[in-house]
Amino acid sequence: MKDELEDFAAWMEDLMRSRGYDIDHPRGGGRSKIADDAGVHRAAVTRLLQRQSMPDLATMRGLARALEVPVRDVLIRSGKLTEEDLPLPVAYSPRGTDRTRAITLEEAAELLEVPADRRALFVQVAAPFLPSEVSRPRQRRAAGAG
Repeated sequence: MKDELEDFAAWMEDLMRSRGYDIDHPRGGGRSKIADDAGVHRAAVTRLLQRQSMPDLATMRGLARALEVPVRDVLIRSGKLTEEDLPLPVAYSPRGTDRTRAITLEEAAELLEVPADRRALFVQVAAPFLPSEVSRPRQRRAAGAG
């Protein structure tokens, strides 16, 4: 567990620095800024950077959003889940076509027989677990479809 925390914290530090957060100087304001951008408590960021504790799911989601990385990557890097737990979207060939592409959340809901009146909720709940470049357009479409 300690190695997972060390590796995860080092990865997060690198991401924060690469995104321009000054987390190395107490008066630089970077820790407060990342906490604000992520919508989390500064103490959660401090505990992570000081290797005191692994963030909870809400903190991880906020940090992923602020650092523009998929929540999937954050959860896997943290050791909370594995790549097998969160597989990437599988290739999908719509009926009657030879084209292969990633399945959309709307198609997944249909294939899983999610009731029509609950599909928007399904998309909203599932979207944060997909890579950002995949989930963001779907979230917008789902929001506009309501």
